[in-house]
Amino acid sequence: MSTIFSKTIFNELRGEGTLCDAVIRVEDVGFRVHRIVLCNSSTFFRELFCSLSGPSEHQVFSFSQVSPITMSLILDFIYTGSMVVTEENVLELLAGAESFSVGGVMKACCLFLEQRLNTKNCVHIWMVAEFHTCPKLRQKAYLFVLHHFKEVAGFSVKFLQLSVQQLADLIEQDELNVKQESIVFEAVQRWIDYAPQERQGHMAALLSKVRLLSMSSSYLVETVIKNNLVRKCVSCMTLVIDAMRTLREAHLERPLTRARLPSADGLLRCPADCWLPMNSGEKTFRVLHGCVFLNGSIYCIGGTDLSNILSSVRKFDLVSHTWQELVPIHKPRKCVCAVALNGCIYAIGGTDGREQKLAERFQPENNRWELIAPMLDFRSDACAATLHGKIYICGGLDNEEPLSSAECYNPKTNEWTMIASMDCGCASARAVVYRDKIYLAGGHINGASLCRVIAYDPLSNQWSTMTPMIYARRHFGMAVLEEQLYVAGGYNNESDLCKVERFDEDSSRWSAVRDMEAPLYGFSFCVVERHFYNASNLPKLTTGFPICP
Repeated sequence: MSTIFSKTIFNELRGEGTLCDAVIRVEDVGFRVHRIVLCNSSTFFRELFCSLSGPSEHQVFSFSQVSPITMSLILDFIYTGSMVVTEENVLELLAGAESFSVGGVMKACCLFLEQRLNTKNCVHIWMVAEFHTCPKLRQKAYLFVLHHFKEVAGFSVKFLQLSVQQLADLIEQDELNVKQESIVFEAVQRWIDYAPQERQGHMAALLSKVRLLSMSSSYLVETVIKNNLVRKCVSCMTLVIDAMRTLREAHLERPLTRARLPSADGLLRCPADCWLPMNSGEKTFRVLHGCVFLNGSIYCIGGTDLSNILSSVRKFDLVSHTWQELVPIHKPRKCVCAVALNGCIYAIGGTDGREQKLAERFQPENNRWELIAPMLDFRSDACAATLHGKIYICGGLDNEEPLSSAECYNPKTNEWTMIASMDCGCASARAVVYRDKIYLAGGHINGASLCRVIAYDPLSNQWSTMTPMIYARRHFGMAVLEEQLYVAGGYNNESDLCKVERFDEDSSRWSAVRDMEAPLYGFSFCVVERHFYNASNLPKLTTGFPICP
């Protein structure tokens, strides 16, 4: 007998009151139930019913933890596998499900809350998840607070109700996503002002968690040191004066200078629109590989160590700052495209001396690569992006000839289809999704670097010519951040570039941004909650991006 069929029968019997052997009473409402059905879905009821000495003993069981409506919904779920969860009932449902150990209801409530996380409710959901021991929901809500700290600290009333320990733990996290450290200081001030009499004594403990050396000297002098609570506290003044004395020193590794998310080697985009170079500490070397960000980790796929073409795959966790070796791809190759879609990673094309049609998909949950349908064209050193649940791969090389063709992969049908070709072939370009279009920039044709930018609209299946970049470049970094398109580094026919520029579609203009500290050629950007992460030099692995000869 199928589970669905048996549930249908038991629910019909419940409605008729047939074969029921217990009554659940909440206030003045009684619910006739079958003990065996409740035992199947709840460890609480299993232990309760199994502790009875006889089948007819204590047929009525009274509870006061929940309302009759909530108990009715929980029983509906136990009998049918479904229930109606709303913003009005979700918290009582979650509490009731925890009391009666109904895991399915708890999971449904957690999913409901997770899907509705926003800057106003995330702190409350974090607290609810912690109180009801929902670790996955707690982690989701906690990360949401970290990643949207400015908005949460500015508008969430629940943020102001955090304990001093909770706030201290929050603001000392490297993953805290803020453009300026002044945002953290002002959040601390706002928290204290909510209950000044009880909280003003906590300024020193909280100020010690603020990265003072990430602030400008003018902000320290004009704002921090003039703060009344700071001036009244010897410990606070010591922290600020110490920061001002050491602000000019470089290469500091102290708690108050440590970078926020991300804080691994490479180039970090800082609050003041600058770039911090960080050193690599590993002897391993690989270039010409695919690089992609997924679920808090950066994956490096294939490539070459200049002696051998590689099939190895390594994952760098941005939170733990550790590398993990994963199962290799099916065939060693370099100049491979890597993209993430629907929780999976795709490695497409590349070359082992001959261009490949090969495409494969990685499932992180089981550490397994599986082959998918091959591309229609052989290609390496192409560029790829995902949009509306599909993968688009454009250009590249086939037998050293630049390709103008482009194709689209639908994971639902496991099929590749050709889309409109570009006006001319190119390789070593970069592609990202921007404003619901695929923007393709730069690259080269027969060795000549390009400044052209074109955009593909999947709705019309047409390419459009956009405003060209200021600098011609290939093998560069490209990413979208805060509604603007950024490009950096690369090679311009003569030398490696440190030039950075950004494009705003509203004005249709490229503008120069502060240069990187050093020229870089053949690297990639990852965007991690509004921060750039340059994957050219990660800890314990020197990395790059396709630099095809």
